[in-house]
Amino acid sequence: MRVVELGNYIAAPTAGRLLADFGAEVIKVERPGTGDELRSWRLYGGDTSLLYRTINRNKRSVELDLRSEEGRDAVLDLLSRSDALIENFRPGTLEGWGLGPDVLAGANPDLVVARVSAFGQTGPMAGRPGFAAVAEAFGGMRDLVGDPDRPPARVGVSIGDSIAGLYAAFGVVMSLLDRERRRAAGAPALSPVERHVDVALHEAVFSMMESLVPDYSAFEVLRRRTGGRMEGIAPSNAYECRDGRSVVVAGNGDSIFGRLMRTIGREDLADDPELAGNAGRWARRDELDEAIAAWTRDRDRDDVLRVLDEAAVPAGPIYRAEDILRDEQYRSRGMLQELPVSIDGVPRSVAFPGVVPVLGRTSLPVRHAGPDLGADTRWLFEEVLGRTVTHDHEEDTA
Repeated sequence: MRVVELGNYIAAPTAGRLLADFGAEVIKVERPGTGDELRSWRLYGGDTSLLYRTINRNKRSVELDLRSEEGRDAVLDLLSRSDALIENFRPGTLEGWGLGPDVLAGANPDLVVARVSAFGQTGPMAGRPGFAAVAEAFGGMRDLVGDPDRPPARVGVSIGDSIAGLYAAFGVVMSLLDRERRRAAGAPALSPVERHVDVALHEAVFSMMESLVPDYSAFEVLRRRTGGRMEGIAPSNAYECRDGRSVVVAGNGDSIFGRLMRTIGREDLADDPELAGNAGRWARRDELDEAIAAWTRDRDRDDVLRVLDEAAVPAGPIYRAEDILRDEQYRSRGMLQELPVSIDGVPRSVAFPGVVPVLGRTSLPVRHAGPDLGADTRWLFEEVLGRTVTHDHEEDTA
């Protein structure tokens, strides 16, 4: 499958990355000269950030000016030879460039189109711009992140963009499956005019909010921020150890709770009938957290984890990047892959995340990190479009 990616930042490029990871030929179209703005985000050296190299791995990069007649002609020629298009511009942008659904259908009536935007392609807010931070707030997530006595916080990654990218990739795969089934049945595919994959960032976030709205709709229960806890579930929190490192302990299952309390020497709590169910434990969550914290404060992290593992109590270390790099579980499944990257002209071997999900026993290999800007422009014109490149981006029809 060949996929054309017209997208910046994280949402559409995440969808493209997922498709590229599993073998699609993804051609990323970037504006000449500057490319995707993600190239300069968190730039600690060189001219291309490792954030860009990560999100855009396994893709090709070509420079085309979609505002020009030449760029529009080239991308339509490319789309006529492709299976899917992914974009994440504000609704109406493609139409303004003369690349609306009717034009796309004229170039390729079988083309699968995925459109990612802040609020979707329809509705009273469709035309508004918005990044993941806005979507996470509008979708209900931001209000639940942080401590109850402080303003809402945000997750430390662009989680709204990433979730939307997952949905976009899933929508593309389902649409391609539908297209192939229609072909097998002798029926025409649905054109870009008839249907497209419409992913709104805030809806992607909202879909992750579990029973937030049903609980309020049925019982007027309004979820609140609970810091490191999960509302209604106890004990489940982060606890600091003697060596300054921290662990997460999830002792909220009824039988697990009893094992946890006996392990930390609190048989009185293990045998307390009020704590036999989650409702009672949640009501006394502060007491339980203090009991567990008192135990972990007297032990180093590795000792805490060893004892809890022997007691079959779910627990784990709170990792930083350096911990992940040293962890054998990550390496044994191919989730850390060393790739060559040139930074300021100096070749470096850099560890990148592997491919999820695992098919078989280990991650699929990452073929290469995100490409240099325009690295595949000549390849596009000469090998895909059959045009002769004279110099830079000027070309003649072969």
